[in-house]
Amino acid sequence: MRIWRQHELGDPVELLQQEKVEPPQAGSGQVVVDVEAVGLTFVDCLMARGLYQMETRLPWSPCTEVVGRVRELGEGVERLAVGDRIVGIGGGSLAEQTALRASGVHRLAEGVSAGAAAAALVNYGTSWFALHDRGRLSEGETLLVHAGMGGVGSAAIQLGMIAGARVIATAGGPEKTALLKEMEVELAIDYRETPDFVDPVRAHTEGQGVDVCLDPVGGDVFDRSRRCMAWDGRLLVIGFTSGRIADAPTNHILLKNYSVVGVHWGASVGRNPEPSERARQEIFALLEEGRLDPPVFPPYAFDDVPAALDDIYHRRTWGKVIVEL
Repeated sequence: MRIWRQHELGDPVELLQQEKVEPPQAGSGQVVVDVEAVGLTFVDCLMARGLYQMETRLPWSPCTEVVGRVRELGEGVERLAVGDRIVGIGGGSLAEQTALRASGVHRLAEGVSAGAAAAALVNYGTSWFALHDRGRLSEGETLLVHAGMGGVGSAAIQLGMIAGARVIATAGGPEKTALLKEMEVELAIDYRETPDFVDPVRAHTEGQGVDVCLDPVGGDVFDRSRRCMAWDGRLLVIGFTSGRIADAPTNHILLKNYSVVGVHWGASVGRNPEPSERARQEIFALLEEGRLDPPVFPPYAFDDVPAALDDIYHRRTWGKVIVEL
C-alpha cells in the first residue's frame, strides 16, 4: 500500500516521501480501516519540524483524523463490524490503510461528509472542551475567537453561537474575513488590516470587554487579548501558532480579575476520557441533526500532501483541511 513518511525532521515539502509498505494487521483492540480521507492540522506542520510539545517519532507520517470503512477486526473488538463507516484519531499514518484503536473511533452515518466528520472529531472536540469545560461559556456572554477561519476557530464560532454567545472573530485577509461574515459573527476583524484589534473589540462591547477569548495564536495576539478581557473573563490558551510564547503579567490578571486558562484537550482525553466521550456524542448528534456545518477547504489529492501541509503552514487554507484517497 502507499503511505507518506518522513525520516528526518524538517520541512515536509522537502522531506516527505511517498513509499510502499505492507498493509497493517489488526492487533488486539484494533481495527484496520480502508481510508476514505485524512484530516490534517497545523500540529502536523509542527510535528514534521520537531516543534510540537510532543516528541516526533521517526519515521513519521502526517495524520490527525481518519475517515474510512472497517476492513478487519482485532481480537476483543465487539461494538464494530466489517464495513462500518467510521472516523478516528489517525495515529500517524497517512496511508491507504491504517490500524486504529477501536475504543477511539466513532461510527458514522452515511450522509455525513468526510470533511465534516474529520472536523467534528478533533476541531470541534477541542473547541467544546475549551468553551464548555475550561471556559464555562454561558448564554448571553461575549466570545472573542482568534484565527476564526482555522479549524478550531471556526468550530468555536459555531459552538459559541449554539450556546447563545455573542461572537466576535478575527482572521487574516479579506477572503477569510468575508467567510466570517457568512458565518454571521457580530464583528469580523481582519488582523492584517487592523493588527491592534483592542479598540474595535472594546468599542463593540461598549467598553466592557469579552467574557471568553479563545486564543490559538499566542504572542502579540495574547498580549492584546489581555486588554480585551472583561471583569471575571476567561482567556483560553489553545496554542502558539505565531511562534512566540507570551508572558502573562500577574498584576494585570489580578487588577482586572480575569483568568488565564490552559486548554490541552489531547492530554485531558487521556487523563479523564468520560467528559470527552459525552462531548463527542453531543457534537456528532448536532452534526447529524444539521445544526453544525463545518467549513471544509477544497480537498487535496493523495499525491498533493506536501502542498497541503505547506498551504496550512503558510496560512493559505481555512476551515478543515482533508486529503481524499
